[in-house]
Amino acid sequence: MIDLRSDTVTLPTEAMRKAIFTAELGDDVYGHDPTVNRLQDLAAAMLGKEAAMLVPSGTMGNQVAILTHTRPGTEVILEADSHIYYYEAAAASVFAGIQPRPLPGKRGSLPAALVEWAIREDDIHLPPTSLICLENTHNRAGGTVVPLEDMQAVYQVALKHGLPVHLDGARIFNASVASGVPVKEYAACTTSVQFCLSKGLGAPVGSILVGTHQFIAEARRWRKRLGGGMRQAGIIAAAGLVALETMVERLAEDHANARLLAEGLAAITGIEFNPDDVDTNIIIVKPTTMSIRQLGGELEKRGILTVVIEPDRIRFTTNKEVNRADIETTIKVVKEILDG
Repeated sequence: MIDLRSDTVTLPTEAMRKAIFTAELGDDVYGHDPTVNRLQDLAAAMLGKEAAMLVPSGTMGNQVAILTHTRPGTEVILEADSHIYYYEAAAASVFAGIQPRPLPGKRGSLPAALVEWAIREDDIHLPPTSLICLENTHNRAGGTVVPLEDMQAVYQVALKHGLPVHLDGARIFNASVASGVPVKEYAACTTSVQFCLSKGLGAPVGSILVGTHQFIAEARRWRKRLGGGMRQAGIIAAAGLVALETMVERLAEDHANARLLAEGLAAITGIEFNPDDVDTNIIIVKPTTMSIRQLGGELEKRGILTVVIEPDRIRFTTNKEVNRADIETTIKVVKEILDG
């Protein structure tokens, strides 16, 4: 199979497996797992934040951040197609008791002027704004890199109004590798950041939440409440350390494969798509001569897995399990299917 469903399908490297086997362990709920502590220290340093916390998943990281930053009955501003709003099962409403305020973005980026307009005035009829959430790269916008200047502009609005900014940076290292902007510069436009170890970086499980010492101390209580307190979590952290130390620059390979796939798909009759829209490792195309379900089904029959994300759009996500030959095969198969 050529699995282009997501970069979550990546498998741990041999170095990760060896690190897992030999990891030094302790009880992380007590703060005594040395491998977890090393991972958290490294993550905080890489993003230029004071402290970090390992969580089982990106969704938990985002939700812990929301729970820590907000209180029930308040409102959170976010982009209308963001992962937090679209793919986290209404968790923020269920657990934090907040009301989401989705705003339309431009290729995943929220205009600062629109964000400022959406911040609620002091009126008993309205829920007070408590948090602004951003996403970079932006999944449903096609893995787009939100420009640093856009994030900086939103952050200045947040500072003006005394609001925290949380970044769903599940693929922030993809953004950094593609743009050349250090992750610290993106993180400097935020109060907290969540990023995934288990996507393009290839670790089998785990995400990291970073912020101030006080924020992380409060976040630990929320992690415990949600059942995310793990014991000998160094088993997970060991692979995460290898991911951060050895797998970041490799993301450029995924981006190069995505560029090759984008150009190949754009040349096929029956595909509506601008390859210039591809920034990183996600490609979203619209077939015009075949239903999306039919195309996805035909690809699966031929051993190529994709994801239908809209009634008329299909997503291809390059990852470390897919090589250049796989990309060339995918282009050839899509053309054969659409040519009939």
